[in-house]
Parts: sequence; C-alpha cells; structure tokens
Amino acid sequence: MPEGTQVVAVETVHEDGSVLFTTTNSFDMAEEVILVPCEDVATDGGTPDEEKTGGVRAWINRCTHEAQRFDTGRGVPMRDGEIICPKHGSMFDACEGDCDNGMAAGTTLPDVDVTVAEGAVYLTDDEYTFEHLGGIDDGNDGPSSTSHVGF
Repeated sequence: MPEGTQVVAVETVHEDGSVLFTTTNSFDMAEEVILVPCEDVATDGGTPDEEKTGGVRAWINRCTHEAQRFDTGRGVPMRDGEIICPKHGSMFDACEGDCDNGMAAGTTLPDVDVTVAEGAVYLTDDEYTFEHLGGIDDGNDGPSSTSHVGF
C-alpha cells in the first residue's frame, strides 16, 4: 500500500466518469481536486509512472483561463478523453492536462499526484492533505449562512 490517503476505488472513477474531492494545500487553503479516467495510460507493462496512475489522473478543479470549476457538483464534463471547460469550451487532455484550443490554448492543468494500488486511488502528493469527498462546501455540517430568519 502506498503512503498517502485512500480516496476512492479506481472502479468508481471509471464508472462515474469523475470524482471530486477536497484537500487542504500547502498554504492551508481548501482546494478541490478532480479524478478522471485516463484511458491512454497503461496499467500493465508500461513505464513506472504509467503503472502508478492506473488509468486515473488528478487535476485541480479549475480551468486555467478564468478559474472556472470543471465539476460544480454534477461531474466533470468530458468528451473523447478530454475535460471540457463549461464556461468557454476549452478542452484539456485528461491524461496530460494540455489544452490546444479555445481561451485556454497553450496552458496545462495543475496536476496532483495520485497512486493506484490494489484497486484504490491514493492521494500521494505532499502538497495536499485529503479532507473529504465532494466539493469544498460539501464538508460543512451547518447552514451556509449565519442568518436564520424565516419568512
């Protein structure tokens, strides 16, 4: 088992198309991360890096153009192995993070290190600490406002 925190089963990422989870970054700020299937990555007989990712990649959950969230709670919009920015339509390769079209052309998504072992995805990036599955706001137990006025 790799050092790191188990996030989810690999099967879940492939069945659901994506998984959203929240971390705390090295600046002690909440950061959303998406796990997406990466079909171009070999799981057997590939390079050590290819075997390590097990057909799953992790990216910060925002477009490089205007910090638009890819997953707003309904999954990551994807087509033909590319992540689609819901605001301007820029498309990022799910395996490499590169964009060659639209407003984000020439940029690459910030990646987050994950490792796949024994059918599970582990967060193994020293810059991030796993908090919970779901988006930043999904971890709150109380109301999102301090106002309790009823009408």
